[in-house]
Amino acid sequence: MFRLAVAPFWVHCPRVRACLSGSRSYAVSGGGNERAENKLTVNSLYSLSVDIRKIRKLKGWVLLQDIAYVDETASVLKELGAEATLIATVLEQCPEAVLCTPAEVRAQRELWMSVCPTEKELLRIIEKFPHSFFTASQHINQKANIQFFQRLKINKRTIIKLMASASQSFSNPVEQNEQMISTLQDMYRSLGGKEGNLQIWLQKLLTQNPFILMKAPETLKENLKFLQKKGFSSEELLLLLSKLRGFIAELSPCRMEETLTCSKAVLRCTEWELKEIVLKCPALLYYSVPVLSDRLQGLLSRGISVDQIKESPSVLELTTQIVQYRIQKLSASGYDIKKGSLEPLNGTNKDFELSYEKLHLRKQRPLFNPVAPLTIEE
Repeated sequence: MFRLAVAPFWVHCPRVRACLSGSRSYAVSGGGNERAENKLTVNSLYSLSVDIRKIRKLKGWVLLQDIAYVDETASVLKELGAEATLIATVLEQCPEAVLCTPAEVRAQRELWMSVCPTEKELLRIIEKFPHSFFTASQHINQKANIQFFQRLKINKRTIIKLMASASQSFSNPVEQNEQMISTLQDMYRSLGGKEGNLQIWLQKLLTQNPFILMKAPETLKENLKFLQKKGFSSEELLLLLSKLRGFIAELSPCRMEETLTCSKAVLRCTEWELKEIVLKCPALLYYSVPVLSDRLQGLLSRGISVDQIKESPSVLELTTQIVQYRIQKLSASGYDIKKGSLEPLNGTNKDFELSYEKLHLRKQRPLFNPVAPLTIEE
């Protein structure tokens, strides 16, 4: 029994007739038989101004299902305040949403609202991460994971960010997240972190890199052991972990060894100097050798010295193209990058523009104050 109702006047619409005439059949794998698209599903989507061609191209199997809940799904989105355009966009991005039963979608809405401040905010999340919301089959795991993070006293805004951007970690059994969180807590304590700051540190880490929950705890332990062998103290490692924003779980001892060897050779520095450079620029650990070599050579080719790079290694976080653009702009303001600090190059675009404005104003500043009274000897 179909759950979709088609208004009679639709069949008289030229656009719908064109859509119906364009209905397709697909071969079912294994038997060679063909299955036709569900016309009720196609019509209902078309009435919502959904681009059927996009769905056919990316997820045509959705249109083959015997039962779909297009109108019901759209109704829930409308209740959250979605306009027609937004509803169409969500269904184009995540057409499988219409396969969730009304009960499943409403249960998801209730669950997500338990940590989401407002319906307006929930709608914004669905717009950006529709697949994360329409995962009704993992509802039980999501609920268990929410309760786990609430027991850890992680705030609701962080929890909802985890659910949206790292949805797989909330769809997995709660035991997996418990294992990773336990590993992070043990690591923090073993490095001398203060117990009173543990919850704040953990929450900040999860906010900065939600994907750390999807990594293996063993990888984290191996990377920590590698850095300890490189001579980093417990205090330095705790600082490094905080600066890396959880990206330590993305690394491997082999890759870090290659990167550090390359950096040491190009920068012609000692082990101690290399460690200080890494503490200033932790991102150095996760750049591949080709990327790092390209950025180092790009700086050196512009007449920048190795000593300058050692003083401001954060410049290596910028692509060669960005560095060249910023050098040219600073040079136009009279700043000699070969003689000065590299600090004006660093930071976000906003940071750079502020540095540029200061240097530009300094260049334009007159040698005397034109409005100051002149001292005339009588």
